[in-house]
Amino acid sequence: SLPGPRSAPASEEAERRRPKVRAELGAVDRPLIVAVGSLERHRGHDVLVDAAHAWQRLDPAPLVVIAGEGPLHGELRRAVEARDLPVRLLGRREDASDLLAAADVAVLPCRSEDARSTFAQEALHARVPLVASRVGSLPELVGDAAELVPQGNARALADAVTRLLTDPEHRESLVRRGVRQAATWPTEDQTVAQVLAVYDELTQPRPLT
Repeated sequence: SLPGPRSAPASEEAERRRPKVRAELGAVDRPLIVAVGSLERHRGHDVLVDAAHAWQRLDPAPLVVIAGEGPLHGELRRAVEARDLPVRLLGRREDASDLLAAADVAVLPCRSEDARSTFAQEALHARVPLVASRVGSLPELVGDAAELVPQGNARALADAVTRLLTDPEHRESLVRRGVRQAATWPTEDQTVAQVLAVYDELTQPRPLT
């Protein structure tokens, strides 16, 4: 069965806003797939749009929302309209965390390492199942807590999302793994401390030999 209300809230505030956000987007009675990032080629949103074609056969068909703006907006909009896909381009949003908390699945279809962003970490922290490209250090970052697919492969992306939407136990398993994986990451304070320690080491005067 396709997902309904999620049992693991991201936070009390986000969970409180979840029904309102889903209603605003038009995803009250259908799954919601969320991607966030600038509309540039390396972000891979064109692959996500291609994958959305496969989800039209699901009942109900999930809604895909992409938050961000950029040079590919026109191309993506034309691709959506040409095939009448259940995809909404939201443009720039200041409530990305609310969008993510409202999602049933988060997608990061990036093509390159610099597109890793903090989105993967935010998804796991928010207890939202994640499907991401297997690029750069993303596999090391998420471990077994996300569905990883070859970058640029719309079929693999579509299949991975379909598995999550149709398998509640798999979704819950990924959420549990995500909580464990996120617990292994350094906190912001720890990261700052590590950077400062490296900086101190690099700037220490070296003894003359």
